[in-house]
Amino acid sequence: MRNGLVAVAIDRDKGCQYAIRWAVDNILSKGQTVILIHVHQNSASAPISSPHKQELQKLNKDLFLTFHCYCTRKDIHCLDVILEDMDVARAITEYVSYAGIELLVLGASHRHGFIRLKHVNIPSSVSKGAPDFCTVYVISKGKVSSVRNASRPSPHASPLLDQIQNLNEQTAGMMPEVETDISFISSGRSSTDQPSSSLYDRMDSFHPARLSASPDRSSIHSLQKYIDFSSSYELSPISQESARTSCSYSSQNLDDVEIEMRRLKLELKQTMEMYSTACREALVAKQKAMELQHWRFEEEQKLDEVQHAKENALSIAKIERAKYKAALEEAEAAQRIAELEAQRRLNAEMKALREAEEIKKVLDELQHSDARYRRYTIEEIEAATNFFAKSHKVGEGGYGPVFKCYLDHTPVAVKVLRPDAVHGRSQFQQEVEVLSRIRHPNMVLLLGACPEYGCLVYEYMANGSLEERLFKRGKSPVLSWQLRFRIAAEIATGLLFIHQTKPEPLVHRDLKPGNILLDYNYVSKISDVGLARLVPPSVAESVTQYRMTSTAGTFCYIDPEYQQTGMLGVKSDVYSFGIVLLQLITAKSPMGITHHVSKSIEKGNFSEMLDPDVPDWPVEEALSLAQIALQCAEMRRKDRPDLGKVVLPELNKLRDFADENLQHCSILGGSALPSPHHSHISTSQVSQSLSTII
Repeated sequence: MRNGLVAVAIDRDKGCQYAIRWAVDNILSKGQTVILIHVHQNSASAPISSPHKQELQKLNKDLFLTFHCYCTRKDIHCLDVILEDMDVARAITEYVSYAGIELLVLGASHRHGFIRLKHVNIPSSVSKGAPDFCTVYVISKGKVSSVRNASRPSPHASPLLDQIQNLNEQTAGMMPEVETDISFISSGRSSTDQPSSSLYDRMDSFHPARLSASPDRSSIHSLQKYIDFSSSYELSPISQESARTSCSYSSQNLDDVEIEMRRLKLELKQTMEMYSTACREALVAKQKAMELQHWRFEEEQKLDEVQHAKENALSIAKIERAKYKAALEEAEAAQRIAELEAQRRLNAEMKALREAEEIKKVLDELQHSDARYRRYTIEEIEAATNFFAKSHKVGEGGYGPVFKCYLDHTPVAVKVLRPDAVHGRSQFQQEVEVLSRIRHPNMVLLLGACPEYGCLVYEYMANGSLEERLFKRGKSPVLSWQLRFRIAAEIATGLLFIHQTKPEPLVHRDLKPGNILLDYNYVSKISDVGLARLVPPSVAESVTQYRMTSTAGTFCYIDPEYQQTGMLGVKSDVYSFGIVLLQLITAKSPMGITHHVSKSIEKGNFSEMLDPDVPDWPVEEALSLAQIALQCAEMRRKDRPDLGKVVLPELNKLRDFADENLQHCSILGGSALPSPHHSHISTSQVSQSLSTII
């Protein structure tokens, strides 16, 4: 609890409410009295009329009522003071000086910034003009905005202090509600004809407020006592004579007293100087202590921040170490997988080389023999197939059943002609001679035949047909988009090869995913070349009818013009090839596939048509392949592009793109698929291969 007077400047601004609350919470204690100062700005030359004064008193009562209610709840007494002056800051500072107020609390203005610019900043002006024994607090939104500390104690006791203490004693035990009678105190300046030359004259211009509490009214009528120093006492002649006589007898004593007085004055002066120095040093020490306390608080905050940052750094380092350890383990695992894949790839390449050498050996034997193919006896084939046992049967085609066996230590596929084809032996022999001359990397190789029983011996394709891979039959793995692009180019190369045979082109007429086989290294090869020409017409018709009824997809690959006119040409195979390409990228049924793909391109949702089992389709390149396929699948034969001049060059570009991407993936992490040594076969190379047949 503070012994000095506490005052709060109030007006109708919201900042004053924050000021009184802060003062009650932080400075005042229960039972203490606070002085509420309000300055009414009124011209000194214009007197206040009685009705206007009554209205002004009512407004002021309403103003003070809010603060009274709040202070009453907090058990704080109030003394209301209203000053009249045009300069608010000047009125407050002069009253503080007069009343000896040691603590003054002001609220910062909450008016709009533009309005504040037009008015004087009263808290700032009061802080600068208040006497140095008064501590000034400026409160903004419940917090101290600025503080100006007192530099010395009050030089005189407040004239209000005794009256306030007496008033508190008189009002003790009464009702908490206080009725305040507000009177106006003018702090206007004296006129020029009545100058005020002394401090007491300036202080006399204030008239104190009157605080009354029911049932007894105690009025403070005067806060200023006047001391008259002008009075003098005259001595009588007799007294003067006596004094002179007395001085003559005791002059020596007077000199001694004078010396003692001088000594005492000097000691008093030194004591006062020491006291002043001690006060200044105490004030400086207090300020340094406050600065040290503030510095200590800042250092503690910095230490806490450093400690917190250190803990965060340790936590982040721990997380990063865990991430590094996990990444290192993943890298080691990836390295092990890459090594395993590289070893697997090497083994596959070695195996492919061995198989190629074996096939080359067989081909060399065939070339050095009198016939262009190896003649097998029925006994050799029966022994190899265990008399055509069902365990050796791997499929059923339009030509007949297909068996897997080993001949000459080489895995082969044996196709057996149906029994009703026995009437065409001479034609069969002629066609076998033609097929035995076909040598191309993308054509299934005819290794030999048994003309007596209509058996054809082909190289064995370990990964089955393209149809099985596209529709994932037998839990077969999904083909990547890189392999699909290469397969498209390989099929076009093989198809162009048979179209350029001499003396007349060879038309496949039944190109579909089921007749495209994949070897161990996923190299695609066309099978069943010209089988319809190898069987009698009656069988051919029955086979065609059989395919149209039992295999719904076969009908969709037939050239529409060939169906209508019966005219067959190499572009009949181009139509079938277009349908196969669309299936290659969509893995969908051939029924209406051209319509669905063209519509998806028009609507801009072509990516939804792609095979969803392949997650990383290059949409732009896949769209290019789809557009080529749609051109090949045109209804009119003349609208289809040339296979060698238009289609194959575009497909070779897509194959180059796929091979580059596959090599990049192999460098980064290895590939589970073998990478056979595919060679790009151009149209001129196909022609050179054909020249070896004749």
